[in-house]
Amino acid sequence: MAYELGTRIVSGAYAPGEYIPNEAAIGEELKVSRTALREAFKLLTAKGLLESRPKLGTRVRPKEAWNMFDSDVLKWCFESQPSPEFLRSLFEMREVIEPSAAAIAAQRASEEQIAAIEKAYNAMAEAEIETEDHILADIDFHMAILRATNNEFMVSLGESIKTALTGLFRISSSQESEYVGSLPGHKAVYLGIRDRDPERARFEMKSLLSKSVRGALESLGLESQNMDVAV
Repeated sequence: MAYELGTRIVSGAYAPGEYIPNEAAIGEELKVSRTALREAFKLLTAKGLLESRPKLGTRVRPKEAWNMFDSDVLKWCFESQPSPEFLRSLFEMREVIEPSAAAIAAQRASEEQIAAIEKAYNAMAEAEIETEDHILADIDFHMAILRATNNEFMVSLGESIKTALTGLFRISSSQESEYVGSLPGHKAVYLGIRDRDPERARFEMKSLLSKSVRGALESLGLESQNMDVAV
């Protein structure tokens, strides 16, 4: 129930500021009880998508109120054909965090943490294309770098956006050429961290993200001018 309503909201079927149908109407449409519907409303309210207004009903909140780090919200966004604006925002967030994380990891990572980054890279290189393994290995690589910062906020943020990274990697790594082509960039990031060279690690991560933007755009059939990301 929450899934159906959530995907309608993030896809724009119910626009921000719009009141959704009353319980009786939507319950009849979806063939669910009022109890189930109210539980769904409660869940979506907690995620920042809905708000109840006395005597008026339940309406969709403005997008800036949505909890975009919520795993369900992110999943619904990707399942509803993400817009160029959504992808731009996600890449901009990554561009703010990940190059700095790579630089910090180059300074602070323990030998065990560097080994974990190398292990994740090797798993990427060995994974069979277009399988879940290559997506998971890519996520492990980026998460290992965030952990190697030894910054609890960066680690927590990484855990929060793991769903977004999964959706993003499914788009940008969906073609074999894109995935194989990204391996040298991942290795360059790893080597910059291993060699304790913060600026090199930062540069290589920025370069990797820039290529990832192009890969995502091409996979979606979008022109680069539609998503001007500062990477």
